[in-house]
Amino acid sequence: MMATTNEFGPDSGGRVKGVTIVKPIVYGNVARYFGKKREEDGHTHQWTVYIKPYHNEDMSTYVKKVHFKLHESYNNPNRIMTKPPYELTETGWGEFEIVTIYHILKLFQTTPEIQLGKKSLVSEFYEEIVFQDPTAFMQHLLNSSKPITLGVWRHNTDFEAKRESMIKAIMEARNKIRLEVIDLKEKLTLAKETIAKFKEEISKISKAGGGLSVA
Repeated sequence: MMATTNEFGPDSGGRVKGVTIVKPIVYGNVARYFGKKREEDGHTHQWTVYIKPYHNEDMSTYVKKVHFKLHESYNNPNRIMTKPPYELTETGWGEFEIVTIYHILKLFQTTPEIQLGKKSLVSEFYEEIVFQDPTAFMQHLLNSSKPITLGVWRHNTDFEAKRESMIKAIMEARNKIRLEVIDLKEKLTLAKETIAKFKEEISKISKAGGGLSVA
């Protein structure tokens, strides 16, 4: 039987030592080009910046608020979201950093579809919130979050494919480095053997002539 929050209370139980709970998240932005500069304010893009759970779960059980800090040129640049979806939609013309997780708001890309506004630009990343030694109450909240939707939960980026691609790239780099190390070791061995032969020849010449010595 699952315990209720009333059985814990925010101050009950102290910290649960040795417990680490990881909550994966995705953060980033999508942007779409208008096709031209807007006459009234010079804005060129509509964009949405967001933080959302990696898995299908309601983050509000363990996230009190999300603070988006925009560029100073925006009215009320400090935007606070207290419930999901933790996202903000605006329009603009330039890229800038958004805090608290530092994210460069990306608007521009080189692909023709994105440049013409036929396709949205996506710039998102995987991150993890780590809860070390949570209180009993917080542990309960972290382990009892509910799905945020009954539908299929997807991201714009296929992070599993991205992970596999990264692992493949790392393995290929490791193999390349390993082969380079083997090649360098073989060259070093050959160099040492060559030096030894030269020293041997010089030593023979020195003994024969009596006027040359080798250290």
